[in-house]
Amino acid sequence: MKYRIFISSVQREFAKERKALASYIRKDAILGKFFEVFLFEEVPAQERSATSVYLSEVDDCDIYLGIHGEAYGNVDKKGISATEREYDRAGKKGKPRICFVKRGVNPDVRQQAFIAKVNAEVTRRGFSTYDELRTAVYAALAVFLESKNLINTLPFDAAKTAGVQLKHLSASKIREFVRDAREKRGFKMPLGAKPIDVLTALELVDDEGRIANSAALLFGKRPQHFCISSVVKCAWFLTYKVAKPIADYKVFEGDVFELADQARDFVLSHISRQIGEHFQSAAETTYELPERAIFEAIVNAICHRDYTSNASVQVMLFPDRLEVTNPGPLPKGMTVAKLKRRHKSMPVNPLLAQAMYLRGYVERVGSGTGDIIESCREKGLPPPIWENEDDGFTVTLRRVDNGSSKGRPLQPTRKTTPETTIETTIETTIENLGVGTRAVYDALVSSPTSNLGQIAEKTGMTKDGVFYHVKVLRKELGLRHEGSTKRGRWVFGRKGGR
Repeated sequence: MKYRIFISSVQREFAKERKALASYIRKDAILGKFFEVFLFEEVPAQERSATSVYLSEVDDCDIYLGIHGEAYGNVDKKGISATEREYDRAGKKGKPRICFVKRGVNPDVRQQAFIAKVNAEVTRRGFSTYDELRTAVYAALAVFLESKNLINTLPFDAAKTAGVQLKHLSASKIREFVRDAREKRGFKMPLGAKPIDVLTALELVDDEGRIANSAALLFGKRPQHFCISSVVKCAWFLTYKVAKPIADYKVFEGDVFELADQARDFVLSHISRQIGEHFQSAAETTYELPERAIFEAIVNAICHRDYTSNASVQVMLFPDRLEVTNPGPLPKGMTVAKLKRRHKSMPVNPLLAQAMYLRGYVERVGSGTGDIIESCREKGLPPPIWENEDDGFTVTLRRVDNGSSKGRPLQPTRKTTPETTIETTIETTIENLGVGTRAVYDALVSSPTSNLGQIAEKTGMTKDGVFYHVKVLRKELGLRHEGSTKRGRWVFGRKGGR
């Protein structure tokens, strides 16, 4: 059975929103299973009067969904608009009425009176943009499905199944969110707002005080207590496939913002980078992979993953590529081909996406994948590769040799970075050296004070194996050890060179 939704509004004022909302509900993987939408403008021409058509549709609907803004609309002989007639008819027939009122408009006197009546009779939500409207509608329909005991079919972010309470959330995280959202997106919430008021504005709490699961992912003191699979697993491989030795492996915990930041920093710490000239201001760091593309890929995976899956987001760095995989396929109606051009935003987790947008972590106009493509193009890299499977979605960013089209691993000159004090005089790449030698090279660069035993443990080699590759690096790249055995460090290139 599908529940029929009657969308009511002044058509000319909300023509785009009506069409977009109907399309969203019909195409959403969850909502599309439970709801069908009636739009008056989709009704074919017929002999019946418009009034009889829309009133009969109200009678047949299961949910009245009203969108109210500035215009009151055309009136009948009694001076009453079609939208108010529809609203009254739904109330008379005992239909659930879900109403949304647009903020920042100047309704005329009749519309003011109508909105006042709506406020007095039903709980309504405010919105400023279509995305806010869509998120609010999503939350309201989720509550409706909860009332029908269909909550287990809802996405994790909207459900109230985890038992999240206000005490489980961090007040300081909520304050930080409000501060950032005000600065970056003009979020209309005072800095000293109570946590419950912020949750209400984000549609994360219903009228009965139940808090959505996504609140724990956004602001939880221990987010993984409510969703154990919400960790992000990061691995740096020294081979071209998932195999030992693994140079570095981390499992990050925290809220979605912390996860995104930690995963990005993991990748940036293991790829080649260059430091610009130091003048009066801080020098700019550039990376072999565009930082914007890395962050966008990671954030998208965290934001749009299936949180009901036991799998986790995986960030895997290989010598020739970066792969970011999240559990769950693309949303219904979205394809890989659409990702490569400007497209409508179709978040799998709308409540989560809205909050991450407000804090500046994601865009909500379908531009994220375009940004990845553009930043790779600007860097002279091949375009990203997207792969959509039933159990997961992967984006691959390819690392290549200084613009080469042959796809060889990039190994440019390394310079001083904030993470290491090593200064090198390497004028050549190490792409022609063996995988084992490259592994030892990367380990020495990232940890120049390590001894052979520590390098062996990090790379998964024996000490004799490490010693062999050190000899190769001494010959090919001028590797030497300066200082005492315990306090010295490994240095590449000619002494005193830069």
